Parts: sequence; C-alpha cells; structure tokens
Amino acid sequence: MKINHLTPAEENLMRLLWKLHSFYLKDVMEQHPEPKPHQNTVSTYLKILTEKGYLSIQKEGRIFKYTATVPFEDYRTFLLKELIRHFFNDSGDELLGLLTTEQMISRQDGTKPVQDSDRKPAETRKPEFEYAEEILNPKKEKIRKQEKEKGKEKDKDKDKDKKKKKKKEK
Repeated sequence: MKINHLTPAEENLMRLLWKLHSFYLKDVMEQHPEPKPHQNTVSTYLKILTEKGYLSIQKEGRIFKYTATVPFEDYRTFLLKELIRHFFNDSGDELLGLLTTEQMISRQDGTKPVQDSDRKPAETRKPEFEYAEEILNPKKEKIRKQEKEKGKEKDKDKDKDKKKKKKKEK
C-alpha cells in the first residue's frame, strides 16, 4: 500500500481519527477539542483523507461510517523513511550519528541490539491541533484581528477627544 503525504491540518485530524479508529462524522465533532471546526470543514477533510487512502467508507443508511485504513505506526515509519531519504542520504548510520552528536541518545543505546523486553510502549498523547487552528477556524482569526483594530481605533478616538478638550480649555 502506497502512503501519501499529509498536510499539517490533515495530520492533526488523523491523530484524532487514529484514536477513534472507526467512527461517524458526529463522533469526530464530539471528540474534537475546542474550538470545534464547522461540520462541513471536517466533512471535506474526511473526503480528502478517503481519496488519499487513509480512510475507508461504509454507507449505513443515510450516513457514512469511516474506518482508518493506514495504521499510525505505518505512517510514522513512512515519515521516518522519508526523513532518512531526504536528509541523511538513505543512511540510518548518519541519522544515528546525528542523534548521538546531539546527545539525544547515547552511543550505547545506538549500538546494543534492542530486544522486545527493552522496548517501551510509545506514549499516547492528546493530539495537538496547533497547525489546524488557522486552517480549520480562519474566521476566528479574522475576528481577533478585527477586534484588535477596533481597539486601536477607539484609542485614537480617545486621543482626539483629549486634544479637543485641551484646546477648549485654553
């Protein structure tokens, strides 16, 4: 199976979808952290992720049930291989060298064979939606900017009023 690249917004949404594994649109809307995107936005992303092969659709009456078809571990492996191919000349040794140079791992960690008993399970964290904010909620960002501009205009008006009062006092 060929894995395609995801945009940051798609990747952030997929982190939530991997946790849900099999879900309906309403499940995504309920589980998405605040501020929640509009339902049409999520629906569009689900369509895109289906076209990219990350989700499958099963029609149940008038609604669709989605299932994640690309496991998180496969996507993570894909990204790591891409990183090694693009930045380390297809050499895991170069990556290991950088990790030891930057003291992210010790030389002993990199040279001893890893056994299943040594492996620690990957920590599961809540998905972070830092990139998705501006894409999923562009109106809120515009509203914030407008509010800032209104505040600046009010300050200018106050300054003008103060100047008029000073002139009247003279």
